[in-house]
Amino acid sequence: MYEAVHAHPDGQSTVARFAKTAADYGYEGVVVRNHDDARADYDPERIGAEYGIDVVDGVEIRADDPRQASGSVGNYRSSETIVGIHGGTDGLNRFAVEQPKVDVLAHPMTDGGDINHVLAKAAVENGVRIEFDLAGVLRESGGQRVRIVQSLRKLREIVDHYDAPYVVSADPRSHLELRAPRELQALGEQLGFTSDFIADGLAEWGRLAERNRHVNSESFIEPGVERGRYEEES
Repeated sequence: MYEAVHAHPDGQSTVARFAKTAADYGYEGVVVRNHDDARADYDPERIGAEYGIDVVDGVEIRADDPRQASGSVGNYRSSETIVGIHGGTDGLNRFAVEQPKVDVLAHPMTDGGDINHVLAKAAVENGVRIEFDLAGVLRESGGQRVRIVQSLRKLREIVDHYDAPYVVSADPRSHLELRAPRELQALGEQLGFTSDFIADGLAEWGRLAERNRHVNSESFIEPGVERGRYEEES
């Protein structure tokens, strides 16, 4: 299972500190999901080798509108293993799920945004993972926490109904906010989720990374393209 983190300067802890703590907690990998205006300077291979954990380079694009987001997706798709959109508004949510080049719609319901059956179907068609963000459940209280739980349960019903792809994260900004997989699974059960649902959402980050690395590798041949013709055209 993998966790997706905001490292310094987008968070309080370095990529190395996140990697060490995540490895101690039993994660197989971490995705560095810093916003595009707060990129981290790190060597994923060196850090991964030092702590025995997969460190995945990624970006979470924060944009004012779909047009700005579209330009950023084009800029980062070829350089980052995982590309996400910081959603939360209806316009950005719709943009994200309609773009095959986007891997993850992050925080879809944090700023008054919503996921309905139309967006869920688009996410299925384009292979965009919808995020279940557990940060608010862990760090908010009172009425705000109740509303977050209600939103997550609504999202689960839609995702389950349409069998939409999804990821799960506690969205940590410090290694102190990291939670072990079993803790997140226990939290999920308190919210009415199954342990397997949470585990599968954590594992999906790793599956995404593996798929995208394969697609970006020199050995990848697009489906339907014969090897001889591909090599000749190259």
